[in-house]
Amino acid sequence: MDTTSTSIEYLPIIITVLVAGGFVSLTMFGSHLLGPKRSNKKKLEAFECGIESQGNARLPFSVKYFLAAILFVLFDVEVIFMYPWAVDFRHLGSLGFIEMISYMAVLLLGFVYILKKGALKWDTD
Repeated sequence: MDTTSTSIEYLPIIITVLVAGGFVSLTMFGSHLLGPKRSNKKKLEAFECGIESQGNARLPFSVKYFLAAILFVLFDVEVIFMYPWAVDFRHLGSLGFIEMISYMAVLLLGFVYILKKGALKWDTD
């Protein structure tokens, strides 16, 4: 069996990408041209689930919200890397197990570091 691939085998993928991109471009451009352009004060107001907006949305708030979100994403993405390891656990053997233990140790060190720095403390100083 010949395992070499030719560029003709990628033609359906290229056609699909071109058709999808063309459709998106055409609908966005068409809706911009054909859509109504009525701008008024009520239309430009922020709408949040039917609740009237109150005050200024540009008020500063604690950077701890951003820090908690970034730390969540960081550790969430790193945990995602464990899934392929768990799927192929038997094939990787003891070397794969040792590598995953070292990976988890680095994650644990990072978590202990952010706890020691007080990154997750919510008290207002």
